[in-house]
Amino acid sequence: MTEKKPGWFSRLTQGLSKTSQQLTEQVTSVFVANKALDAAALEELEDMLIESDFGPQISATIAAKMAERKFADNDPNAVKEALAAAIADELRGREEGFDPLSGPKPNIVLFVGVNGSGKTTTLGKIAASLTARGAKVLIVAGDTFRAAAVEQLKVWAERAKADFMGRKTGADAAGLAYDACVRAKEEGYDVVLIDTAGRLQNKQQLMDELLKIVRVIKKVIDGAPHETLLVLDATVGRNALAQEQIFGRQAFVSGLVMTKLDGTARGGILVPIAKASDAPIKLIGVGEDIEDLQPFRAREFARSMVGLEPLGE
Repeated sequence: MTEKKPGWFSRLTQGLSKTSQQLTEQVTSVFVANKALDAAALEELEDMLIESDFGPQISATIAAKMAERKFADNDPNAVKEALAAAIADELRGREEGFDPLSGPKPNIVLFVGVNGSGKTTTLGKIAASLTARGAKVLIVAGDTFRAAAVEQLKVWAERAKADFMGRKTGADAAGLAYDACVRAKEEGYDVVLIDTAGRLQNKQQLMDELLKIVRVIKKVIDGAPHETLLVLDATVGRNALAQEQIFGRQAFVSGLVMTKLDGTARGGILVPIAKASDAPIKLIGVGEDIEDLQPFRAREFARSMVGLEPLGE
């Protein structure tokens, strides 16, 4: 008999276990040691939140909310419930769905982010999810500077049963994107997923290239790209916040994807990024499998982060 794979909430909780274990053990220890939070205990609580990459301002806000609560018999579960609620409060309004099949056809999705963020893998997972729903999908290897990225996308296209377009190394990425959009219109594709380069050695050159891709896409399909997803790696901590600021201000990002949350004890970085960005968080990833990339839900994320079970809807 095939072993049943855990549901998404269980995988999310398991993926965030590095963060939740460090965070909840430290936070509950503060409340057990201090029946009333004095200034020193409050400062200690803030420091623990900062260590999990919530950032100073958000850590202070959460600590202040926790200080207002009274916990009978220092119940650890009550502490976790309060902490989850405080985290969810900080994320309120920062989630939004992602479904390119509900939009215009062909729906053009552009993927941006630095090399190594999980951008190519995220694109492949989305392609597999879409084709499983019966969509006709075209994958475009717009990072023409990295042969490895092109080969990786070819593998994902085969795995996802999606079509593929690429060019030789060093080819014009905007020209490839233009041709892909023309093909998508002519051949009736539902979704076009376009990878892009993520070199930050010359930030302005990278942004100029992205803006050129956007311009040529618009010439073929009005309103395109319909989504521009910025893919961020949670394991790089505060550097992910800097990346959001670089891309978010110039690349017309419409949504964020946070990957590799299972590989860090500092999953709290998602919160300051969500609050700082003009774009909502649409997807999060906690593993290598296709099913490990799912829509972001603030409440279930907050509860998983502190190791709690899901609440009934």
